[in-house]
Amino acid sequence: MKLDASAQYVLDRLRGAGYPAWAVGGCVRDCLLGAEPADWDVCTAALPEQTAALFERVALTGEKHGTVTALLDRPIEITTLRTEGAYLDRRRPSGVSFTDDIRADLARRDFTINAMAWSPEDGLVDPFGGRDDLAAGVLRCVGEPAARFSEDALRILRALRFISRLGLTVEPETDRAMRECAHYLGEISVERVYSELLGILRGGHVCAALLGFPDVVSAAVPELAPMVGFEQHSRHHIYDVWEHTVRTVAAAPETETTVRLALLLHDMGKPAMFYMDETGHGRFRGHGAAGSEMAEACLRRLKTDRETREAVTLLVKIHDEPLPDTEAGMRRMLAKLGEKTLRMLIEVKRADAVARAPDSAESRLGWLSEGEALFERVLEKKPCLTVAELETGGAELMELGVPRGPEIGRLLEALLGEVIDGKLENSREALLRRARELI
Repeated sequence: MKLDASAQYVLDRLRGAGYPAWAVGGCVRDCLLGAEPADWDVCTAALPEQTAALFERVALTGEKHGTVTALLDRPIEITTLRTEGAYLDRRRPSGVSFTDDIRADLARRDFTINAMAWSPEDGLVDPFGGRDDLAAGVLRCVGEPAARFSEDALRILRALRFISRLGLTVEPETDRAMRECAHYLGEISVERVYSELLGILRGGHVCAALLGFPDVVSAAVPELAPMVGFEQHSRHHIYDVWEHTVRTVAAAPETETTVRLALLLHDMGKPAMFYMDETGHGRFRGHGAAGSEMAEACLRRLKTDRETREAVTLLVKIHDEPLPDTEAGMRRMLAKLGEKTLRMLIEVKRADAVARAPDSAESRLGWLSEGEALFERVLEKKPCLTVAELETGGAELMELGVPRGPEIGRLLEALLGEVIDGKLENSREALLRRARELI
């Protein structure tokens, strides 16, 4: 393993002072996968106060549980080897006991792929076969799976995150325990559920995680449950609402978290709005608006930030609205939504089209391609889309005799509307001439 310079310094400092120390957990896993670890964690036999004394700048980020953070070029969390008492709240141990046994410390961890440690002197410490499981693509609990999940129910969602990120297959006992213990997720804080949900959505194997464990996902986010197995009875769809939803999520770019979250929720209004028409064809009229209200309630319950909530609920509401086929219509949509939101809407529409019946997907992708090309052409012309971009303003309107106050705002909005519609040139002369006509 090639250690990060800050992690190497920490190991050298601890070992030089006579305290055994190892890189541990996710950083070891990622190195074995050939990936650059996002964080480096170190465990040691040194007590927290002994660790703190070895570094110039530290933060006591979890001293009660043995964790001190060394503030170096990259902050490194250093945790004293420990065993844990009983878990009383499905999340945290009631207490910890410090130890000098690395294997005892690794035994308290969640999955074998995270229960490995490494140091230059000892090499890989892997008492539970994590390296072999990683090579085989298997996710397995350390010890008895039901005990691990009943201790800390968030581990169930972490399992889905590892499936989504790494494409792992869950070994049977771990799989069974995930489902049997899923009801414990109701006892976990919504903030942590939401954080893990975002991690699941960002994975390249999100389809396997969500399609493989709809019962677990529904236990974490009950608002999604009605979609599971709900048949659409539509020639435009070959999947039920849940599978269609999951496939749309997988079709969107991994980096577009807001888009993927919107896609997870975009059809949640369908079960409530479903009806069969006179031809026996399934219909969902109004499901966008209904789903937007449901998404709003769901995201508020999960305590999401306002910017994300507003973006997602808007995308859910308008995901079925067609893109304009004229430049004036596209300018109006741009003025209403803004470039960022319209780009996200196009991504939502693209993913939604891909996850349909083949003939429906082909036609929708064709329409979308035409709409996207029109969108780019309009953008290239740098159109006037806001009052601030008009070539005249309130001061000049007052010179024409318009009284100060809301009338100026109404007149500017009227001028802007005509510019966006292509009926009026955005030039000072044309705007003032038209303003005289409207006064």
